[in-house]
Amino acid sequence: MEERKAREPDWTGLAFALAAAAGCTVLGLAMQGRFDPVNIAMVYLLGVVVSALRFSRGAAIVSAVLCVAAFDFFFIPPTWTFTVDDPQYLLTFAIMLIVALVISKLTADVHNEARRRGTLETEAQAERLRSTLLASISHDLRTPLAILSGASSSLAEEGGALTPEDRKALARSVFEQTRALSEQVAKVLQMTRLETGSVTIERDWNSLPDLAGPVLARLREVLARHRVMTDFDKVLPLMRVDATLIDQVLANLLENAARYTPPGTLIRLRAQVKDTEMVVSVEDFGGGLLAEDFERVFAKFHRGRNEGAVAGAGLGLSICRAIVLLHGGRIWVEQLAGGGTAFRFTLPLEAAPPVPAEVA
Repeated sequence: MEERKAREPDWTGLAFALAAAAGCTVLGLAMQGRFDPVNIAMVYLLGVVVSALRFSRGAAIVSAVLCVAAFDFFFIPPTWTFTVDDPQYLLTFAIMLIVALVISKLTADVHNEARRRGTLETEAQAERLRSTLLASISHDLRTPLAILSGASSSLAEEGGALTPEDRKALARSVFEQTRALSEQVAKVLQMTRLETGSVTIERDWNSLPDLAGPVLARLREVLARHRVMTDFDKVLPLMRVDATLIDQVLANLLENAARYTPPGTLIRLRAQVKDTEMVVSVEDFGGGLLAEDFERVFAKFHRGRNEGAVAGAGLGLSICRAIVLLHGGRIWVEQLAGGGTAFRFTLPLEAAPPVPAEVA
């Protein structure tokens, strides 16, 4: 594909070469009578240099040929012909062509080196990502897999000797760890889909309270040990969003606040309208982030608070950012006065559709 593209004519470069020759000719005619022909040749040489720097080698050579022909035709005696009486001008023509070739060669080398470095950097970044993913996943899977192995082994080998309560506790442990593993794998897969652009937004008109209600109900067990409150503006307009994706943003932020704060911490879900945006916040008052974590916390596999103390692949906030950006919004983190953290994101507001008239 790239080889075929390289063989295709550089029409933009050819058009520029023609325009450069014409422009240099107009400027040279304006200079005629006040400057020597050698100085006018420098104008044409500048056009050749610009063509060689910006376009392909072919365009640079065409530019050199056109500029040499125009300079010869309009300014070298006898004018209005392509005859050259003074052989010294042949050296000028040769210099123009050599400059075009040298500069285009140097420019091509620079571009090739930049592409090579870009390819190497992309490969290195991909390798770092793979290494980080493997390290993170292996670290986060080690504990639940050990628990699963121990619980299932106890059930298989000592099931008859265990009390019903012990069997129930082990079975519940297996269930919870299996669910945790499933959630981690699902987040990795979704992050991959978001990064590859394979997620299609299905927008529809939704109310934030209607989206938040099911999320809070679903996370009732996760949030049970915290004090949770909502603080919405009395009148909130409808938003045209993908309900499933925004549901996930709210769930990830609320679950993140619950995981990284002590029991009893106040977690507040807020929503307010500012200009043409809906600003949604998940605030907690259980400590705060370090300033250097404000941006890094949205990076893949990064956990800003109590790193390593809580299981997880470190993808929840990265997924939130990707979803919010897909909706044309912004997401950031702020330190709250008195200690605490607020994760805020915006969603653009559109004019709501008119309410259809009731059918009589």
